[in-house]
Amino acid sequence: MKLFSKITLGTATAIVAGLISCSQPNQTTEQSVGIDPDEQQLLIGDDIAIADTEYGKVQGFILRGIYNFRGIPYGDDTGGENRFMPPQPPRPWTETYPALWWGNTAPQIMDNRYANTHYSFADHWNYDDVSEDCLKLNVWTPALADGGKRPVLVWLHGGGFTNGNGIEQDGYNGENLSRKGDIVFVSINHRLGPIGFSDLSAVGDEKYAHSGNVGALDMVAALEWVRDNIENFGGDPGNVTIMGQSGGGAKVNILMGMPEAKGLFHKAVPLSGSTIQAQPQENSQKLGEYVLAEAGLQPSEIGKLQEIPWKEYLLIANRAAQKFREENQMTGFRGGFSPVADGIHIPEGQFFDGELSSDIPMLISSTFHEWAMSRTSPEMENIDREGAIESLSGNMGFRAGLGDRAEEVYDGYAAVFPEAKPIEIMALIASNRSGLVETANAKASQEAPVYVAWFGWEPPLYNNRMRAFHCLDISFWFYNTDLMLTHSGGGKRPRELAEKMSDALLAFMRTGNPNVPSLPEWPEYTIENGETMILDDQSEVKNDPDRAARALL
Repeated sequence: MKLFSKITLGTATAIVAGLISCSQPNQTTEQSVGIDPDEQQLLIGDDIAIADTEYGKVQGFILRGIYNFRGIPYGDDTGGENRFMPPQPPRPWTETYPALWWGNTAPQIMDNRYANTHYSFADHWNYDDVSEDCLKLNVWTPALADGGKRPVLVWLHGGGFTNGNGIEQDGYNGENLSRKGDIVFVSINHRLGPIGFSDLSAVGDEKYAHSGNVGALDMVAALEWVRDNIENFGGDPGNVTIMGQSGGGAKVNILMGMPEAKGLFHKAVPLSGSTIQAQPQENSQKLGEYVLAEAGLQPSEIGKLQEIPWKEYLLIANRAAQKFREENQMTGFRGGFSPVADGIHIPEGQFFDGELSSDIPMLISSTFHEWAMSRTSPEMENIDREGAIESLSGNMGFRAGLGDRAEEVYDGYAAVFPEAKPIEIMALIASNRSGLVETANAKASQEAPVYVAWFGWEPPLYNNRMRAFHCLDISFWFYNTDLMLTHSGGGKRPRELAEKMSDALLAFMRTGNPNVPSLPEWPEYTIENGETMILDDQSEVKNDPDRAARALL
């Protein structure tokens, strides 16, 4: 059943955590348009796909007419004495660097990463070696150093601030969008979790003053690399769009709040994840104290934290975070490792209060059912109103339960979405758009426009139980629905929407306005009306379609 056939939806939430990233296989797809399958598809050789960087030459390859460079260093190894320190430039090289394979995934716990067979199948997770030598980026481009001044997209992967990498899902592949839009696509890896965001400034000396934000500083360093090198890859450093999904969407907003990132990007696209302020430093510094105690060290011994193998350190830090949350009644990012409002790199307060990002247009989107519950639980499809209310009182996906307010909230959503089944109402509530709307409202007070979308397309997979789930929309924006088959199913139907959505993204990258002939007129978002583009087989604009239901939360 198509959800909400009478009242057109709004979407499921923009929650700041997110467990997914992406990968890049090399099979031909229907979206690899203009490629003769009888011609040689791959070109590699000593004098093929050689590009200059300020640190030395790099060798890539040409695949179906698009130059590919994988794992280019934009920073030095972050292990040893560089752990907890701001990123350092990569060491120059004299021999041509073989940028032929993905850079290392940032340190994270990989045990049981593929334990859930269904989610491993559907999200098709891809990981490579994990190490602290992870400051690497990937580039797809139609041409090298031709003065083309192509728009540049920099992709920030999901996974909260703890997991993921720049190639985790097949949908992150930049080839099709680069070809279709004549743009340069860049994806990056950077430090995550306790390696990227352990705030030791209160327990260490001045050397550790920046330790709480080194993962965010890595992203700035990657953007500086783009500024200084992307012309050699056919790109325009004066037209850079940053885009991310889930935790990557939150990273987009973090960069909008960092003075050091000013001028390094010109448009912003957060998907299914947003935040309008960083973690208070009083929390992060206290957590740093717990880390030192869990390691059994005194402040005078803090340097020993740089000597502990990275996995052992992650386990220590995660135990410390668990104790910190329990003893201080902390939840979510405020009880863990994430960017810090240190007043140096990230200001205190809301990101959009001042003029820092006032001139940056934003396109912000989420999906109807970010946290759909019944993909692998067919029995939940038949849950009734009473069962849904009981379930919602106890938990809501990543969120705490509604307690004795569950019935009121359920009935409020059911009134706004009368065609929805109980399981669909549960997903809408768990996936509510509160975070997205909060961000859009804050951004709407600034000079540059903000455009809002709500993605409602549902794949015909898992007996139609996947719905418009978290991460589904990525392959549509990047024109990859025939590549990310385990999300879309492939074929004409998803491709037609992907054509329109990728057109809108490309238009936004070029002009800061996503309007294209293939979609209805897309008005700027206003706080008063909440103008929202509903993206589906038949797209349309609605004024804040879930406002009455969302108000109950």
